[in-house]
Amino acid sequence: MRIELKQNRSTHNAVRNSANGQHVKAPALFLFLTLSFCMAFTGICQAAISQEEREATYRQLEIFANVLSILQENYVEEIDTNETLEGAINGMLLSLDPHSSYLTANDFEELQDETRGSFSGIGVEITVRDGILTVISPIEGTPADKAGLQAKDLIVKINGEVTKNMPSMDAIKKLRGPKGSEVTISIYRDGWQDLKEITLVRDIISLQSISGAFLEPGFAYIRITNFQGQTTKDLKEKLVKLNNEQQIKGLILDLRNNPGGLFDQAISVADTFLEEGLIVYTKGRLPEQNMTFQAHANNGKNLYPLVVLVNEGSASASEIVAGAIQDHKRGVIVGTQTFGKGSVQTILPMPDGAGLRLTTARYYTPNGRSIQATGIVPDVEVPRLPYTEQAEEKRILPDFVKEADLKNHILNRKDSAKVPAEEASPAPEAIDTKEQQAISQRLKQDNQLRTGLNILKSLNLYTEYRTNSDLENYPQKPR
Repeated sequence: MRIELKQNRSTHNAVRNSANGQHVKAPALFLFLTLSFCMAFTGICQAAISQEEREATYRQLEIFANVLSILQENYVEEIDTNETLEGAINGMLLSLDPHSSYLTANDFEELQDETRGSFSGIGVEITVRDGILTVISPIEGTPADKAGLQAKDLIVKINGEVTKNMPSMDAIKKLRGPKGSEVTISIYRDGWQDLKEITLVRDIISLQSISGAFLEPGFAYIRITNFQGQTTKDLKEKLVKLNNEQQIKGLILDLRNNPGGLFDQAISVADTFLEEGLIVYTKGRLPEQNMTFQAHANNGKNLYPLVVLVNEGSASASEIVAGAIQDHKRGVIVGTQTFGKGSVQTILPMPDGAGLRLTTARYYTPNGRSIQATGIVPDVEVPRLPYTEQAEEKRILPDFVKEADLKNHILNRKDSAKVPAEEASPAPEAIDTKEQQAISQRLKQDNQLRTGLNILKSLNLYTEYRTNSDLENYPQKPR
């Protein structure tokens, strides 16, 4: 769900005092001054709004401080001021967009742990859409994935508590917990008549973001489950390892159900497969939020044919990579339309170890497309078909008769020249490894992957044809 640009902001000592001399209790006054300081901290009030708007904002802040004072004195029960203030801040951010949030010191630490590669929970990326907690994608191999959660599932309840209008960080806290503990969620999926309750056992979610192997000789497959601090390094090491085993003739890059992650890792992953040109650019409200990111020459490495698999669970950083590959015509995008998260979140450090995750910019593909709420449309759209043994039998049964099936058909001349079976050299014994068995099973069950492999083979044949014809090598250099 996240794309993070970690930036520092200079602070400004601009704190405005209460104007009308009304009674304000100390905690409320502290809040008032703190909020004023935060406005100055971002630099927005100085640079982006008029004096009249500033004065109106301070009047509203004073009203807020007095409301808090009234609550402290008159509410039926004594209130926890810190908890109330955090709720107010979260409410303010939630009114802006689903991805902006206030991070307590613990939240901030968990976020850093997650980007380093592990946390304890059920393994699902979520967002808030129209006030409803929505699954972006389950993380492969986690309790959420094994329980069958899918992109766009709605999490209506967590342990019986309704999630309507619940901030995403609050939901994440409730879904996470010690390894071995249980959490019950009620989900709704389009087409269902009723909610479905699922009890999940939390586990350590180790985010090893890269896995890969050869699907067939020369045709490699790499899956990126999310974009964390070591993703590009691990990707390059995996490519070197595969290429040492045998020369890579083509690659399938699987970004399905990849919810995103670190912005810089998305850029460097895309850069791995490009030689030149724009990868992505951002546009925000402030000049320093307008940035462009260019590809660097790779000395012709990794320029084999490329197929990128995406689906509705591919979001954020995944869409940056897919968008760059598509706009440069560097590869073929296969699958279904992506999630459509085209915004950049900046993490601003706050006092006492807290943080502010704030949407500061939109990002655009090299051709100037904003994918916010629209996503990447694949070059070849292939809906995912559920696998069943019956469907497999139907798929492999012939529905036509060939010449060779006819009784007394005329033999091909080569048939008569065949070496008798008893004299033929025995075929070498096939290597039967667990990894190859898993790949065969995946190809059997995954129609999108099969389609991607067929396209990759076609691209490879076309590459060889153009090379042998002394034409310009394919794939073309990115524009």
